[in-house]
Amino acid sequence: MKRLSYCALILALLSVPAFAAKNSKSVNFPEAVTVGSTQLPAGDYNVTWDGTGSNVQVTIEQKSAMHPATATVTAKVVEEKHDRNGYTLNSKGGVNTLETLTFSKFSVDLSGTPASGQ
Repeated sequence: MKRLSYCALILALLSVPAFAAKNSKSVNFPEAVTVGSTQLPAGDYNVTWDGTGSNVQVTIEQKSAMHPATATVTAKVVEEKHDRNGYTLNSKGGVNTLETLTFSKFSVDLSGTPASGQ
């Protein structure tokens, strides 16, 4: 009986990440932005991530494009309330680097994270 209880407990713990909610938000960049080492052209994008914490995979994918520009980064996602949606850029040498995204209930901190793009 104890063995069955332990197996059920282990199975329950392993299935918790499967129930984590996938978050998805939209953002528009009126100018090209750089995420890590990937440059994304101006346009509308979907931003998706799972969970919160300091090691969350975030994907930024261009909407309505034949070959959408995509960047995937590891970022810090914090649950916190904001009055407005927006983003913060660091502009150095004519390059706009995306540092943070803010949504009504989340902040996504992209600063200092490498990216891989397609």
